[in-house]
Amino acid sequence: MRLDKYLKVSRIIKRRTVANEACDAGRVSVNGKPARASYDVKIGDVIEISFGTRTVKAEVLTVAETVRKEEAGDMYKIVY
Repeated sequence: MRLDKYLKVSRIIKRRTVANEACDAGRVSVNGKPARASYDVKIGDVIEISFGTRTVKAEVLTVAETVRKEEAGDMYKIVY
């Protein structure tokens, strides 16, 4: 699954266009390397997103095309 779509489906970022813009601006990295929106997300990847002064690290646990809102948090684990 594409990185921008994963960020939207997992509800880490609300909209896919916003996720795409964050990737283009270089605010998203996967496994320590800057990632493009077209990066293919795999289980075990660590996604790091910079939101202004705050940085969020999330480890990918599952990859699914569609998921209910209640189960979206189960797709990743926050890593510090």
